[in-house]
Amino acid sequence: MVANSLKTHISDSIFEFLVKNNLLKEKGVRDFNIRQRFSFLKAKYSTQEAIEKLQEEYPYLQYETIRKIIYKKTKINSPKYFYLF
Repeated sequence: MVANSLKTHISDSIFEFLVKNNLLKEKGVRDFNIRQRFSFLKAKYSTQEAIEKLQEEYPYLQYETIRKIIYKKTKINSPKYFYLF
């Protein structure tokens, strides 16, 4: 079982349910963790140093990839409604 890296946001049982039913994207969780870690590191280091520290933690990701993850704008879709009348 994958460890719940979203403990501050959802309970272990909900996380387990989402993983079990393939409702949680592993890449999305990783990207979320990278953004959170960047915010923490940015308080202590410059932007470049923070990204380099993240690159040490995620050696399989290139500098540009981490930068894109950090600065990616999230688009929230408005709910689509179906009206009967």
